[in-house]
Amino acid sequence: MFKGIALVTGASRGIGRSTALRLSRDGFKLALNDLPSSKGLLEEVQREIIKNGGQAMTVPGDVSVEKDVESMVTNVAEAYGGLDVMVANAGIAIIGPLVESTTQDFERVLSVNVIGMYHCYKYAALQMIKQGRGGRIIGASSIAGKQGWPFASFYSASKFAVRGLTQSAALELGKHGITVNAYAPGGVATKMLEDVGSDLMGHFANSRFSTTEDRAQLVGSANGRHTTPEEVADLVAFLASKESEPITGQTLSINGGLYFD
Repeated sequence: MFKGIALVTGASRGIGRSTALRLSRDGFKLALNDLPSSKGLLEEVQREIIKNGGQAMTVPGDVSVEKDVESMVTNVAEAYGGLDVMVANAGIAIIGPLVESTTQDFERVLSVNVIGMYHCYKYAALQMIKQGRGGRIIGASSIAGKQGWPFASFYSASKFAVRGLTQSAALELGKHGITVNAYAPGGVATKMLEDVGSDLMGHFANSRFSTTEDRAQLVGSANGRHTTPEEVADLVAFLASKESEPITGQTLSINGGLYFD
């Protein structure tokens, strides 16, 4: 059954890919976004959706570039007849000690994780308001957006910002029938986690988190495993559903008990 039209950013891999596949199974027409350099991977996701009986189009672009996001939303609305769900999933992480970091590194993280999120929220909201049928805007925060992490100051700052943006947008857009929420994963079994984990372990070796026991206290979870991308996609799918209407302005944790709100 047709549920609506959804656009997922960062859809070529990890949580974005799993979310796109799940929303397609739920009955949404999908628009898949990622950087032009990920075009091949994006088209693989598109082919998988079509093979399984769904509909999908690709809208490559850089979420940190405003005109790219404006164009992708316009293209989706023209091709499919509107936009009902925006999943602003795209994000990056740069790991390292604060005192060794650069302004350029900070600006790069903010440009994707915060400015890119703002672009997605803004242009999705404009389209949904014009349609007059409500909608769902969903952003990617993180456990690092609820608790600061060592060697992740840029990433934590950006993910805390997502929570503020989400709350304010929810208050403004509720009168239009648009809910705005975010999801906050802990450790998720993705390539990004592998890369970040490797960087973190290198820095932990020369810090107060140098022992195995210290690191376990910081990165361990109550259920003893990482969350899967598919499990995060299940949460996003609920937030995209009509059943989630009473929930807005929230950043929902999904971290296996790694951190309690």
